[in-house]
Amino acid sequence: MDILDWIQNWFKSNCDGDWEHGDGIQITTLDNPGWDVEIDISKTSIASMNLDWILNENSKQDWYGVKIENQKFNAAGDSGKLIFLLGLFKEMIEKIENNTIG
Repeated sequence: MDILDWIQNWFKSNCDGDWEHGDGIQITTLDNPGWDVEIDISKTSIASMNLDWILNENSKQDWYGVKIENQKFNAAGDSGKLIFLLGLFKEMIEKIENNTIG
């Protein structure tokens, strides 16, 4: 299953008549250029998780960052990182579901 199929299924499985009327999933562009991904995790098993901003910057054209705060998964990255950023979210959700994150 590719990442877009997975995120689409994850979104559908979390729609409860209320959650999807809030922030849900937002994907926007940055002007440097890059991507910004924000996903509401308030109704998930990681809702109480917090993660300070982690930045991995190899160059101005090769970077990404991720954080979790206020019940939101936030990730940003260069213009080639959208699939990677969504993959980070998928990996985190799957680790939680498999009880492999402490």
